[in-house]
Amino acid sequence: MLQISYADYGALRAHGEETYPHECCGVLLGKNEPGVGNRVHQLVRAGNTRTDSAHNRYNIAPQELVKIQRQARGLGLDIVGFYHSHPDHPAQWSPTDFAEAHWLGCSYIITSVDNGKAALTNSFLLTGTTEEDKKFEDEAIEIEIAEAQANNQKGQA
Repeated sequence: MLQISYADYGALRAHGEETYPHECCGVLLGKNEPGVGNRVHQLVRAGNTRTDSAHNRYNIAPQELVKIQRQARGLGLDIVGFYHSHPDHPAQWSPTDFAEAHWLGCSYIITSVDNGKAALTNSFLLTGTTEEDKKFEDEAIEIEIAEAQANNQKGQA
């Protein structure tokens, strides 16, 4: 299971709307909690370096990924996943998404953005022990709403 705050869930969906009709991409920082799964503590937006086909592909520059990894370590966090959007395409991983996924144990979130509006968001856990036996498994997303409820209650007081 992937646990993410209401605010971060909304932010990654909004990122997809902002970059439409191109794919957005970013990194999920957090911790893998035994018995729970990946818990997201922070999102980091990344630039899509795919200028040749940004409407249906994404790439995070290696230098940017190393910088984000250092940022995570400085915060006591790990890279627990990645997110990207699929403009006018289902929130399902493609053969290219699978071929380019290498972070075993990480969550891969995909949001379909239909005509500029975020629609369905799905997550897939990359499991296996090597490149040869890796596979994507559907992963439930638990949106933590405590933060949203607290903010709502403050507004009503």
